[in-house]
Amino acid sequence: MSGFGNEHVSEDPRCPGALPEGQNNPQVCPYGLYAEQLSGSAFTCPRPTNRRSWLYRILPSVCHKPFQPLQEGHLTHSWDEVEPDPNQLRWKPFEIPKAPQNKLDFVSGLHTLCGAGEPRGRHGIAVHIFVCNTSMLDRCLYNSDGDFLIVPQQGKLLITTEFGKMLVEPNEICVIQQGMRFTVEVFGETRGYILEVYGAHFELPDLGPIGANGLANPRDFLVPVAWYEDRRVPGGYTVISKYQGKLFAAQQDFSPFNVVAWHGNYTPYKYNLENFMVINSVAFDHADPSIFTVLTAKSTRPGVAIADFVIFPPRWGVANNTFRPPYYHRNCMSEFMGLIKGHYEAKEEGFQPGGASLHSMMTPHGPDADCFEKASKAKLEPERVAEGTMAFMFESSLSMAVTKWGLKTSNRLDKNYYKCWEPLKSHFNPNRK
Repeated sequence: MSGFGNEHVSEDPRCPGALPEGQNNPQVCPYGLYAEQLSGSAFTCPRPTNRRSWLYRILPSVCHKPFQPLQEGHLTHSWDEVEPDPNQLRWKPFEIPKAPQNKLDFVSGLHTLCGAGEPRGRHGIAVHIFVCNTSMLDRCLYNSDGDFLIVPQQGKLLITTEFGKMLVEPNEICVIQQGMRFTVEVFGETRGYILEVYGAHFELPDLGPIGANGLANPRDFLVPVAWYEDRRVPGGYTVISKYQGKLFAAQQDFSPFNVVAWHGNYTPYKYNLENFMVINSVAFDHADPSIFTVLTAKSTRPGVAIADFVIFPPRWGVANNTFRPPYYHRNCMSEFMGLIKGHYEAKEEGFQPGGASLHSMMTPHGPDADCFEKASKAKLEPERVAEGTMAFMFESSLSMAVTKWGLKTSNRLDKNYYKCWEPLKSHFNPNRK
């Protein structure tokens, strides 16, 4: 089904009429199902921001043994593990373990790279890397702390949720919102990025003078259709909760994907980045990267986001008398970048698919020396920019700290990153205008 934030209605065709008519919570649901509401906002939120869905399931999700701490993965929200580092940071592609040596599924392959804020206070973000080589078997995950925006970079993800299934490939994204249970099947060595947001949901950015259309169109967001399995698991099915930054596991003897029908506007969804309608300069100068915003998680300050998801897709560059690559910049926001495929226009060497960079608040950054020299001398004619490439940015108003895993344990930090700017030389001539 298509449409961002729509009121969707879906039932598994094996059970026609599973949705109650005219009410949410009848005394007896069709087929003997249980009614369960999943709330993504406070009950009293204004209608435009009120998020909830009703699920009609074989057994309610309350049927589980007590949660116990789970020592797995490398998730954290402890931002004081190492001293702050204001330097420009870049990571080589994160390594995916080989399956015979170390089997990792989506949960065990999660690693927190950087972030800010605190889930208990419901304000903050975290950036995670996932590397895995095997599917989740008889276990699922849900995030009590916030929303996951998942960006696969290598390998497909077949994600089963309580609302149905989604196949998410590189150059697509998906969002699993707070509280939604899901499991991930992979088909080999798999890698990607996750932006987690505490306390806010992603929404489409306002378009202002752009008008009614452009950027990510609401109709291009896809929502799964209802699918259920009535499956008992005598050996135990593990439900994993990410709660206050830590993992907990509970056992139950049935599959949690037993939702026969559902309706509401609080759902998982996916989006193909190729559908983004690029807005760009057609006269002169370089427009700010905010024109490439796909989704935003707003803060309480107008115009300031807790997090923006921004992409740099293939497009035409036609600006006259203009240095076309990204300009040199110092920003009051934090900028985390990743590369799904291709070569990023401002740094064709060193910044690789599956790697990342972080330019922290007010840390200067911009094109490397080769890019500057090339762009300064280029003949200005219409040209395709970023053909075969897809880079993205997680931008935040929060000052992100890097974890110990990111700075040390991962052993992927490129300590020579700063050298890409060292060849820059002065072209100043007081006698030349």
